[in-house]
Amino acid sequence: MAVNSGASRPESRAAAELEARLWPRALHVQPLRLRHAPLLAAAASFAFGESLSLLPPRQPHLVALLALAAAALLCLALLALRRAPRIAPVAACALWIAVGLWSVQLEPASPRQTALTQYADGLSRTVEARVIRVRELPPRTPAISGNADSDPDQWDEPGTPALSVDLALTAIEQVTPDVSRMVPISGGVRVTLYRPRLRRTDPATANDSSAPPLPRLRCNDQIALPLRLRMPERYRDPGAWQYADYLLDQGIAATASAPTDRLEMTRVDTDRRIGWRSLRCRAFAAQTWAAARLPAYVHSAANRHLPAALRLTPGDAGMLNAMLFGDRTRLTQALRLGFERTGSFHLFVVSGMHVALLAGIIFFLARRLRLGELYATLATIALSSGYALLTGLGMPVQRALLMTSVFLLARLLSRDRNVLNSLGAAALAVLVWTPHALFEASFQMTFLAILSIAGIAVPLGERSFLPYARAARRLNDRWRDAAMPPRLAQLRVMLRLWGQGFAAVLGPWSKTLPALILRWTLWAAELALVGLVAEAVMALPMAAYFHRATLFALPANIISVPLVAVLAPLALITFLCSLAGPWLATLPGTLLALLLHATTGAIRRLSQVQAADLRVPGPSAVHAVVALGILAFCCWAVRRSRPWMLAATVALPIVTLAALWPSPPRLLTGQLEVTAIDVGQGDSLFIAGPGGRTMLVDAGGPTGAAANAENAAGSSTFDIGEEIVSPYLWSRQIRRLDVVVLTHAHSDHMGGMPAVLRNFRPRELWVAVDPDSERYRELLAEARTLGIRVRHLRAGDRIAWDKVAIRVLAPARDYSNPGPPVNDDSLVMHLQYGRASVLLEGDAQAASEDAMAGRARTDGAAAQIGPVTLLKVAHHGSLTSTTPEFLALAAPEDAVISVGRNNTFGHPREEVIDRLAEEHARIYRTDRDGAMSFLLTPAGGISALAPASNP
Repeated sequence: MAVNSGASRPESRAAAELEARLWPRALHVQPLRLRHAPLLAAAASFAFGESLSLLPPRQPHLVALLALAAAALLCLALLALRRAPRIAPVAACALWIAVGLWSVQLEPASPRQTALTQYADGLSRTVEARVIRVRELPPRTPAISGNADSDPDQWDEPGTPALSVDLALTAIEQVTPDVSRMVPISGGVRVTLYRPRLRRTDPATANDSSAPPLPRLRCNDQIALPLRLRMPERYRDPGAWQYADYLLDQGIAATASAPTDRLEMTRVDTDRRIGWRSLRCRAFAAQTWAAARLPAYVHSAANRHLPAALRLTPGDAGMLNAMLFGDRTRLTQALRLGFERTGSFHLFVVSGMHVALLAGIIFFLARRLRLGELYATLATIALSSGYALLTGLGMPVQRALLMTSVFLLARLLSRDRNVLNSLGAAALAVLVWTPHALFEASFQMTFLAILSIAGIAVPLGERSFLPYARAARRLNDRWRDAAMPPRLAQLRVMLRLWGQGFAAVLGPWSKTLPALILRWTLWAAELALVGLVAEAVMALPMAAYFHRATLFALPANIISVPLVAVLAPLALITFLCSLAGPWLATLPGTLLALLLHATTGAIRRLSQVQAADLRVPGPSAVHAVVALGILAFCCWAVRRSRPWMLAATVALPIVTLAALWPSPPRLLTGQLEVTAIDVGQGDSLFIAGPGGRTMLVDAGGPTGAAANAENAAGSSTFDIGEEIVSPYLWSRQIRRLDVVVLTHAHSDHMGGMPAVLRNFRPRELWVAVDPDSERYRELLAEARTLGIRVRHLRAGDRIAWDKVAIRVLAPARDYSNPGPPVNDDSLVMHLQYGRASVLLEGDAQAASEDAMAGRARTDGAAAQIGPVTLLKVAHHGSLTSTTPEFLALAAPEDAVISVGRNNTFGHPREEVIDRLAEEHARIYRTDRDGAMSFLLTPAGGISALAPASNP
């Protein structure tokens, strides 16, 4: 027996070696143990240490204490490694936790560039600056609050081109009553340069060609021009995404606009050698150059003469530029929304995934060309770095390049090619280099996507059906059967027999048909498995950061992922061919157009289904921890015995359930809550009744020229309802509203309403007057499409709503407005809860207030206006509203004004503030206080508080 056993071991070892030689691509799934993936454990410990920084505030003395703790733990780990190896991993993990917490304390805070704030005072100042980045903007791009790439106030007419230029200031004009002088300063400014307005006396000669061309600016050119600096709007609401912080991450602190005829070139940069002062500056220049090539091909005769199905459009070029080079300036909102609704938007904009995909293709081709592991790795890193330069070297791309490089090097140096260990090395490198990356969506989504595929999907496939797919290859090599397990060898024999049967009936060509069908079926099953696992895991960040539960993400990605794997290389080939000439790019361009139109058409049809996209609040901290714990369990269990693997398969959907499990809304019962949401120069009020029912009055929106630009363009790049109002409601764990009220159809009240209706599907929409407004009619049509009851209200209407008595005070029943919307269309409501009351005026002006006051004098108590506990001041504190007579009747205890910071209308007027002060009302303003919540009790008490997350 001993002899037989001894003889079998060399035979089994030889068989294993033969299998390893014959199947070098086969993944041998190893149990998830510390010795197999020490760097993954180190990265997890480091990340856990960083997350602990969220608990206590930063304190200077912690740095020294953590340094001492790290030193002590290092000594303990070395001692344990020598004396007690079993506890050495525990000491090592504790060391990494301490180092992670220490790194967060050491990381310098992002520069806020506060020096420019004092110069954003509305005065025109001459600045001297160095050009950092230049981008040509598409015609008629609206710039509403939050988007500083362009300025619609200065556009000449539709189709007028403009440039978005990022500047690094070196000096600025300091203006005093007596003298002005240039003072040195540093900071970044994003400027929109537009053609100056032309005097058009003769329409026959009024055309764009008569205007001076846009200047040719290059990286590091030095210029001087007068600017009125503006600080980007900050919305102080819980959950709101801050565009100002997004700009700061790019080194931009202020925005401005100027005509090109005021620009003075002080020095042209002629140094074109490699090794300039700013690598990222040259990367932006490379991105701008690359992004201009595909639009040039689109407008060429070689493309324009093709049939529509084979012709690339400007919209296609915008999508391809976003996919290849990260330039989103030409990406239309309608196309973007379709991909967002199906959860496939990340596939069509350059991100870390694209860098990883390109690296994978390069590495695969290098290995197919029989390059060794070392040379294939170096070639992949070099070519991926060159591609990253063309994308502008944004922070996500930088991290992806670092992760890819470290991953490939760790794989090269590792003896067992452990994917998770290489992933841990890549994550650890990024976290050590930029500790704050742990808290950013791009890093989390990239890491979770790779972990779900490499840590769960691939092991599941390898332990189930993927070996059969590989066994179905090279059936003519019968000698390979000996190195395979019996079940795989038997499959090969059966496929050969079936192939002979097919050949006898259909001919010799069909001999390989059974194997081909099996392989393609199993590869499709692998794609579906990867999609299922990835979507189950990605439900957590999608809900947390984008508030989406994309029901059709799996079919959309099953369509998109293979096509993008073909589209991206084909688009790159088209780009390279276009450099030589448009006619050379025609063949790849036609194939690209055909595939792109098929993909976008399929995605567009999926996105039109109402159930395709559900908007949800982000998961609570407990639910997120549960989801991450189950994810870690699945990574461990799929590598254990078959029962554990089945347990992981059953547990995986719980990750999605935990991410989407509803939490109760954060409401205070027994009180009437009125919250003025900070929407800038607009109105939006959230009202929660004593019994838990919810109401939203108005939803903010653009004002002035920005609103006109939006109306002219028909689309917007920044939606107050989507970016500000909805995130605030989701931060309160609200999934559906009971009532939405539109006071009147001006854009600063109605602009965010469509997004709110789509996201929260209210049961009723209350309106008053139907003016002549196409946008208003579209809103009512969308409400009816969504199944929302539209209810028209007039003065005298009474509604019992959640223990609150609502009386409508305006507009009068005989009031009509057949023309465009006006402020006196406003729906004015009086809310009574016990002895507490609220008066919501919308933008009612003096005429409406006089009418309400007149009815109050005539009808007495039936139309009483006040005194009220809380007044929402009309029309942002304009002098056209809040008349002394009306204010004397209202006599509010508290007054809240919804108004934008540094608005150009002069709101609120000092006269109105003085009137409120004379009535002894406490005044609150969203431009100074941010979002403000007022809690009213039935006894008439009121307390004002700012949400805890306000800065």
